[in-house]
Amino acid sequence: MSGRSGERERAVVLVVGTDRTGIVAQVSDFLWKENVNIEDINQKIMQGVFVMTMLVDLTEARTDLGVMGPKLERFGQQIDMAIHIQHLRIFEVMHRV
Repeated sequence: MSGRSGERERAVVLVVGTDRTGIVAQVSDFLWKENVNIEDINQKIMQGVFVMTMLVDLTEARTDLGVMGPKLERFGQQIDMAIHIQHLRIFEVMHRV
């Protein structure tokens, strides 16, 4: 998949669930296999709840965002985490103050 006229195709990934060992590794491995580049990552544990946000580049991904979203959600179910992905532009508009 390639961005229009050299633009990068970026998105925000949100991962939420009960904290345990290996979550970052599992999600990172999934994204690596999909040829998604992680540009930034932030994680926090709040009273046993693991919350991770990632800024990712989908420009060279194996599939587009429309296919990637359901794949990530299914993978999240397999590892007992809620995983969602949203195009960066939509995320920015929704969270504009």
